[in-house]
Amino acid sequence: MLLANPVLANIVTDTFIKGGPVMWPILVTFLASLTVTSERFIWWFRTRSKSEPEKIESIYEALESGEVKKASTLARNSHDPIVRVIWHGLNHRHTSLENALQVAAGLEIERAGRFLTVLDTIITLAPLLGLLGTVTGIMHAFHFVGDEEVAAVKVSGGIAEALIATAAGLTIAILTLLPFNYFNSAVHRFTFRLQTAATNIEVLLKGATTKKSSSDETAYSSAS
Repeated sequence: MLLANPVLANIVTDTFIKGGPVMWPILVTFLASLTVTSERFIWWFRTRSKSEPEKIESIYEALESGEVKKASTLARNSHDPIVRVIWHGLNHRHTSLENALQVAAGLEIERAGRFLTVLDTIITLAPLLGLLGTVTGIMHAFHFVGDEEVAAVKVSGGIAEALIATAAGLTIAILTLLPFNYFNSAVHRFTFRLQTAATNIEVLLKGATTKKSSSDETAYSSAS
């Protein structure tokens, strides 16, 4: 779109050049923010498309009935991260169910929060780069103060450099802050769902074990 409009492209290019050398690292932060934001949106879209709430309910029902093997079979080869955590827990219940669920959930949470530190850094770094551009622009402007022939043009150019860099840095920080907060909220919701699923599995397995013990005791009593 930008390349299709030569006038707009020239305005953007001219503004970028007037912003001074600090505009290059600001451009890098913008590209990094755009790349990470796009990657995270795509990741969350794919993750939500893989969600299988019906399968989770079926697993709960199987565990409620004491059918642990059936629940494990239902959870096998799923692309839903919550179901993957459940499967990992069910297949390590004899060693340490709680630790197995924590490890599996930790890996999924790490995937969900990947690259958020990059966005957090950009939110802080971009305004600082804009401030650096402000300082260098003002320094450039004052360098020509006293030279009456070129003072007006050079001073205004230095001030323009300062304002452009500041505006660019603040804009990038604001545009990055919005998706960063959204992704943070998504990670918190995702973590809560994983914790809820893990708690349900622990409770249902404990209930299934108690039910099986009671059945065994009843059968033993009857045999006696």
